Order: sequence, then structure tokens, then C-alpha cells
Amino acid sequence: MTDQAQLHRQLLDRLTASGSLRTESWKQAAEAAPRHDFLRHGYFRRAVGTEFTAWEPVREGDAGWLEGCYADESLVTQIAGTIVPEDICGRIMREPTSSSTLPSLVLRMLEDLEVEDGHRVLEIGTGTGYSTAVLCARLGAGNVTSIEYDPRVASRARAALGHLETYPTLVTGDGLLGHRAGAPYDRVIATCGVRAVPQAWIEQTRPGGLILATICGWLGSSELARLTVHEDGTAVGPLLSGGVNFMLARPHMPPPLGLLPDLDDGKERETVTGAEVLDNWSSRFVVQLAAPGAQRLTMQRDGRTEDVLVDIGTGSWAAVFEDGGRWRVRQGGPEPLWDAVEEQFGRWCAAGAPMLEDFTVTVTPEGQTISW
Repeated sequence: MTDQAQLHRQLLDRLTASGSLRTESWKQAAEAAPRHDFLRHGYFRRAVGTEFTAWEPVREGDAGWLEGCYADESLVTQIAGTIVPEDICGRIMREPTSSSTLPSLVLRMLEDLEVEDGHRVLEIGTGTGYSTAVLCARLGAGNVTSIEYDPRVASRARAALGHLETYPTLVTGDGLLGHRAGAPYDRVIATCGVRAVPQAWIEQTRPGGLILATICGWLGSSELARLTVHEDGTAVGPLLSGGVNFMLARPHMPPPLGLLPDLDDGKERETVTGAEVLDNWSSRFVVQLAAPGAQRLTMQRDGRTEDVLVDIGTGSWAAVFEDGGRWRVRQGGPEPLWDAVEEQFGRWCAAGAPMLEDFTVTVTPEGQTISW
């Protein structure tokens, strides 16, 4: 057995033992998709020994490249929207914009998609093409349509899939619009995060079909939702446990914060809800529902730490800080952000702080709501 085959086998054995890979049909599909074939252009690993987050390239043939391909880790493949490993010598300190998702999450999501033989699937976000290849191995390439927003990423995925003689329908364009020409689909799966499930996905899914998508927010908490599409054009379903996190679809990314408001020009009061609600995954998800347009930053002001929420769209803001063992908030703008947070968080606590898997997502032509 070659080193590559052995590493591949070891990865699949670990994923089977952990429960990410649960059925024989998906195990066989994963065996047919060697991950390294989709990472031949390299990936970035986090550089060690730097004060700030920096990335350095790992190219095919470099020490550790093959082992990294078969680690159960997400691997950054693009930085700052255009930069790939072959473009860099040394290190770069910019934000990742594309990655190869860790295999355990890819396979867990495919299992959660509940496909049956003959189902037609629309995948939003081709990425490297790895998950597309697994889908094709399970359902046949003729039943798989995959959309990638970035032309350069799409081109590399097409080449990698072609190398394996796998030829699904590949589309370069805005995945939020779906691909109406191939509709209706039995299943839709998104490998990027969205703030709200697009109506186009619902319209292009047959009644009774499923949509699997990660619902995200600008405060950094997200969860996987599995929605069933109904005859009336709505989609309803639960959040699935697990704390899934994907990069947001580019049109759903938050705007630059720009010039901050005057954080001294606001009304100050005591609050029963402290900034610790922003540090817990579940409570932060609840806070996002109350302040969906807010972004968070932490600042040192007047010798203390202030957690600040800023909504660029409305101009509202709130700064929460501890003073003498008590929490206080100062807020300004047209909408009192922290009042909304307190109200939402209080209702959730009064309900017994239900787990996120007890939440229900409902999408109608009028918009998306999340309740418990």
C-alpha cells in the first residue's frame, strides 16, 4: 500500500470511528475521492512564532504536504480573494477567503443530506471539488450540479475533477441564485455560510426535498439547518447540533466598519446582561437574532475593556463594560441595540435556555425567522 493510500485509509477509519462516516454507501464514495488530488496546488498553514496570524504556503512535494492533505483539518487554499500558495514565498497576514473543509464535516453533512439513489443534488460552493467528487461517486456525476462563485477556484476544481474522469455539471456564478436550468432538485447543500436561506434555493427544490445550509451571523456563531420544502413555497426545519462554521458567501460578508461612532456620545445605564453572552456559542447565536446587523470589536478605553457592537447599516451602537463589579452599557444611534439583546436573551433564559437543536428555521417569501 502506498503512503497516500495508507493515509487515506487511516483517515476514513478515523472518520468511521468518530461517527462522521456512518453508512457503507458514503464510505465507498469517500474511498473514491482521494483528497490530495484536490490540493495539488497546495494550501496555507498557520505560521508559528508570529505575534499576529500569518500564513505560509505548503506545496506539493514539500515536507508534510501529503500528511496535511489527509489530516482532518480545514486547509486554507486562498487568501484575500485572489492569493494562492504558488503566489507566495514567505508569509502573508491577510484573511482566508477559500478553503478545503475538514473531511469529517464534509462527510457528516453528506450523511445529514439524507440522499437516496437517483436523487439530483445542487451544491452551492464547489471549492476545491472534493465534496463534489464524493457526491458524484455516491449519486453519479449526471445527478450533481455544483456552483462556484470564483472563476479561478472553479477552473482548478474542474481540472481536478477531470483528472479523476468525473464530469458533473459545473457552473461559475452566484450560488445564491441557484441554477434554475437544472431545477427541480431533490437536495440542495451549501458549503458556504449564509445569513438567510435564499428564496431561489427553495424555488428550485421540489416539494418534500431538503436544503442543508449553515445559518451564520456577523457575531461569529453559526449552525447547520436542514429545511424541508413545502408545496406553498416555504421551507421549515431544525438546526442540527455541532457548531458548524463556514466562510460566509461573499455577498453575505459584513461591510467594513470604517470610521467608528463617538463611543462617548450615548446614554449609559446599568444592565443585567453582561458581555459574557458574546463569548458563549449558543448565547451569541441568540444575540445575533436580536442584532443581525451588528459587528463586534473589543477595545481598551479608560483603563477597561469595552465590548462594542456596531451596526453600520443603522448607525446604532452599544458599548458594554464592567464597572465596580456591575455591568453597564452605553448606547447610541436610532435603535438601542443592547435593549434588543437584553429582551431576546431574557426570553431565551426564561424558556430554560433551550439547546440550538431545539430551534426551528422558517423561510417564507417574506423572509426568514428563527424561533425556539
